[in-house]
Amino acid sequence: MEWLTKFPHMNDDSLRELKKAIDEGFRTFTRAYGDGIEAFFDPLQFFLIEAERFMTRTPWPIILLLIGLIAWFASRNWKVVAGAIGTLLLIGYFDMWDDTMKTISMIFVCTVLSIAIGIPLGILMSRSDRVQNFVNPVLDVMQTMPSFVYLIPVVMLLGIGKVPGLIAVVIYAIPPMIRLTNLGIRLVDKDVLEAADAFGSSSWQKLKNVQMPLALPTIMAGINQTIMMALAMVVIASMIGVQGLGQPVLKAIANQYFTLGIFNGLAIVGIAIIFDRVSQAYGRRLQRHREIVHG
Repeated sequence: MEWLTKFPHMNDDSLRELKKAIDEGFRTFTRAYGDGIEAFFDPLQFFLIEAERFMTRTPWPIILLLIGLIAWFASRNWKVVAGAIGTLLLIGYFDMWDDTMKTISMIFVCTVLSIAIGIPLGILMSRSDRVQNFVNPVLDVMQTMPSFVYLIPVVMLLGIGKVPGLIAVVIYAIPPMIRLTNLGIRLVDKDVLEAADAFGSSSWQKLKNVQMPLALPTIMAGINQTIMMALAMVVIASMIGVQGLGQPVLKAIANQYFTLGIFNGLAIVGIAIIFDRVSQAYGRRLQRHREIVHG
């Protein structure tokens, strides 16, 4: 029975040398290209800082009005609007307004970046089975890798701060955006595509006028999931300097401040519910519109 407890493995010295070589190689790469990579992400840092500045420096009644208008445009439902405004007023009453605005600005930038990268990649996957077969395992790794692990290479390359946290959040949150864009386009009815071909539509015209509009409800579901996953990553990203509601939660864990942790955790839940209800309501509106147009 001794064979049950033993497993063939690399020699300990060989394994140690391999790990050492990989670590040293990554450190060398960081020293050689770290500054260039940081410079590449400067526009992203500018976008994030400006978004945060707008959210924190704009008077709260204007922010409430803007969020109320967005909720109404997306849902056409007064209950959703009242719920969003009521939640934000409650957050302000408990003195968490600034941290909430920083978190919302971070989620906004993450979502924009995820859409900008995820939709083109999803379209590319929908066009080619070979690309899909290559990208799917990468997405599987991104979704199953423990979220703390993302922080290690990002911090080694870019240090501590807003941008490394943003990149870690995007890596964690983008897979649903890519998968559901690919799925939405692949699920478009073949008869509709044949009709578009019969009218002489080019590949671009089919994508722009047929596939994307019909796939939009599924893509909206992807955006919804991306936002939820980005919010779930906020507390972990606060470990590397991302400001917002995650930092008080981290402080509460370290110092056993029960009420601080609970209040800020509930504020994160409140924002998640607002984003979820608004994006879902917008997705349902798109679905109804599609059924009316094509029903």
